[in-house]
Amino acid sequence: MWKLRIGAEAGQDPHLFSTNNFLGRQIWEFDAAAGSPEEVAEVDEARRNFSANRSHYKASADLIWRMQFLREKKFEQKIPRVVIDDAEKIAYEDAEKALRRGILYMAALQSDDGHWPAENSGCMFFVAPFVICLYITGHLDKIFSQEHRKEILRYMYNHQNEDGGWGIHVESHSFMFSTVLNYICLRIFGVEADHDGIKSPCARARKWILDHGGATYTPLLGKAWLSVLGVYDWSGCKAIPPEFWLLPYSFPINGGTVWIYLRDVFMGLSYLYGKKFVATPTPLILQVREEIYAQPYKEICWSQARNLCAMEDLYFPQSFVQVWFWNIVHMFSENIFNLWPFNKLIRHKALQKTMEIIHYHDEATQYITGGAIPKPFHMLACWAEDPKSDYFKKHLARVPGFLWIGEDGLKIQTFGSQIWDTAFLLQVMLAADVNDEIRSTLIKGYSYLRKSQITENPPGDFIKMFRDITKGGWSFSDKDQGWPVSDCISESLKCCLIFESMPSEFIGEKMDVERLYDAINILLYLQGNNGGIAIWEPAPGKTWLEWLNPVEFVEETTVELESLECTGSAIVALVQFKKQFPDHRREEIEGFITKAVKYIEDLQMPNGSWYGNWGVCFIYATYFAVRGLVAAGKTYHNCETIRRAVGFLLEIQNTEGGWGESYLSCPRKKYTPLDGNMTNVVNTGQAMMVLIMGGQMERDPLPVHRAAKVLINSQLDNGDFPQQEIRGAYKMNLLLHYPTYRNMFTLWALTYYTKALRTT
Repeated sequence: MWKLRIGAEAGQDPHLFSTNNFLGRQIWEFDAAAGSPEEVAEVDEARRNFSANRSHYKASADLIWRMQFLREKKFEQKIPRVVIDDAEKIAYEDAEKALRRGILYMAALQSDDGHWPAENSGCMFFVAPFVICLYITGHLDKIFSQEHRKEILRYMYNHQNEDGGWGIHVESHSFMFSTVLNYICLRIFGVEADHDGIKSPCARARKWILDHGGATYTPLLGKAWLSVLGVYDWSGCKAIPPEFWLLPYSFPINGGTVWIYLRDVFMGLSYLYGKKFVATPTPLILQVREEIYAQPYKEICWSQARNLCAMEDLYFPQSFVQVWFWNIVHMFSENIFNLWPFNKLIRHKALQKTMEIIHYHDEATQYITGGAIPKPFHMLACWAEDPKSDYFKKHLARVPGFLWIGEDGLKIQTFGSQIWDTAFLLQVMLAADVNDEIRSTLIKGYSYLRKSQITENPPGDFIKMFRDITKGGWSFSDKDQGWPVSDCISESLKCCLIFESMPSEFIGEKMDVERLYDAINILLYLQGNNGGIAIWEPAPGKTWLEWLNPVEFVEETTVELESLECTGSAIVALVQFKKQFPDHRREEIEGFITKAVKYIEDLQMPNGSWYGNWGVCFIYATYFAVRGLVAAGKTYHNCETIRRAVGFLLEIQNTEGGWGESYLSCPRKKYTPLDGNMTNVVNTGQAMMVLIMGGQMERDPLPVHRAAKVLINSQLDNGDFPQQEIRGAYKMNLLLHYPTYRNMFTLWALTYYTKALRTT
């Protein structure tokens, strides 16, 4: 039976290091002797239910670890479930009961180190690169036992589309990128290519690939993985030369100007490209070469395949300027830098510089890297440099932290959302006014946030190594990963400020005030000239570089940009800080808030909504925008922007009182409801809070009451809420699964609602 282990209890490895004793670390271990027959049966039933209903809801409810924790905590829901018949007659007592039962359920799910575990995945191209990398390096069996493989196959089969392909994420239409990589993953795990000719997963996937032109239509990142495996030729890839890392800061494009995540991916990729690394051929590799193309492998013209991309994958069309630019890069890379004497004078030096930067970034992130996409590129690059190096061994030691087990199988996570989820859930619990019942939960959560703050900048001359300040920040996952994220900073800071205002005899040890000042410093540093706040590093401008974006299936990946949601969160935190510390950098903070408010107001769409960068989509962003505006003192009466936002939500409310937005809003950039105007509890909670913040309870409370009825009646017997569609998103075309959102936003909405009922 699978068990989730937390922190240092998850076992040690001599090549594993931590900055805070592995707080937030999440490792799945299989124990064949664990679990009673009843517990095993419960897990099996969850798996069967997912498979039977996967055409309806494609994201897992993340039940396996929840079952484990609830058993270990001996949790029993003692507050009866509330059912509302008449939305106009909801009593405060009923709403408060629903809130308390949800809060107590979530308190039971807190880990011993203070964070809330959760899956953070959803993209269907995360697993295969890890499998390919470990296959090439000969470490597949070390990382993936037979039980691991069984769960990976379960995941693949559960999320294969009816047409035989796999989507870019679990809810999307089939993509060549995911389908080719997952087909290869199945073949590496011993699944036969065509054992029944029609019905097998491999046979269906292969048919989809060939029906859509073959693997030459894979986008760039897919071509790179096919190239290192030896089932594609590097000459058919856009050039990603390592010489890029030699460009000086005075050059308009250099390693410091590109988006941090693209930078991290291209470090490892450019090293492998520069070396033209190819795995040693195996019988399987030779077989796959003849299985995934519409013509014999030896007859493929690789130069003609370089710019091919399946229409299903092509979200960011390639312009003439882009094709021209990358052709020039290819010419320099292959016709100059790769030939004598330049291969000795420049290419060799570039490869050394690239590996120096890779090692620096790996050490600075404790070998977690920027996440699931760059991690296997970095790991393989370190192995290509020296298969016996400690660098590679340190990478291997961090792989288990990327694995996650759900009722739908084993998937690869981004690298986790521990701090993000914890900061939000603590705010929900603090707003619920049940502090005495959950005091230990609050103390542990506060301790986790205090110990997870990044207290130092990266080592050495970090600017030279394309890093920025980090002191005072919080990352998305844990302190070890070390990339501060602006909205994680804001939400964590807001929590710590609330705890700072509480009596020490209740909450215990408090955070040093200087560390609060450090958080303020990094938030102020991240604000751009337009008033918005960037997510990882200050936005450098140079948005024209997006014209050269080589990644076909996403948008806005070339340079850092300001973010609406991050800006709203920053306003909330800074307003709270100013109330508690009015004399610290007051003028700067007030200037920040003024500019940030204008930035949010200027981004509002004609229909009253905002486009969401990190969630689905217009409802999500509208919540963060209005929350920030209200924190800054804006109201329905004094702010036309808020009036328009309220009008947008009232107009799209479903007949039963909820809201539900399709993920298609993200790629289409136009509000799109769920099919059949279905309701999603996460969207409903977000919209309900906006209406309450917008004063709807004073004007006409019925829309809010109807929404509250939906949420209260949706609550399950144990206090949980149903898992529905994925609500996380990024870069317009990708989704991320945040299972905790179904608890977070529903319960937060009920805190707003109960307070509104109590005062009316």
